[in-house]
Amino acid sequence: MQLVVLAVLASVAIAAPQYAAPAPSPSRYSDDDSKENVPILRDERVHEEDGTYSVAVETGDGIQVSESGAPTGPDGAIESSGQYSYTAPDGTKVSLSYVADENGFQPQSDLLPVAPEFPHEIPEFVREQIAFAAKEDAEREREEAKGPSRVYGPPQ
Repeated sequence: MQLVVLAVLASVAIAAPQYAAPAPSPSRYSDDDSKENVPILRDERVHEEDGTYSVAVETGDGIQVSESGAPTGPDGAIESSGQYSYTAPDGTKVSLSYVADENGFQPQSDLLPVAPEFPHEIPEFVREQIAFAAKEDAEREREEAKGPSRVYGPPQ
């Protein structure tokens, strides 16, 4: 009997927490009066049985999100398109529209970086590198045309 009591006490001691868990950090969604509650002005969600869907959300601070999609891609993949807009902390109006299909995610916005138009001026150091590579290729072709080397030794 004493052995059973001792085993139970040892089990309780081993199962007891060995350290205190950290306190949870305050949530930005807590009911703190210093936080502004932003109302949801519109929240429309439609999901059809065939996989077609649409979502539209608008908040009181100017955030607008809409997306729709349907299984029209290859092998029934869902192709979707949508847009979102909001005002950045610096006051800039951010607006982005997109399409997501078999060609991937394709965003469009005036705020996205744009590659330079082509053809553009090729810098001199790039031209030199291209010429050097062409010279190496020509030398390699001449060596290969001679046939295999009859001399054994380290590569040159």
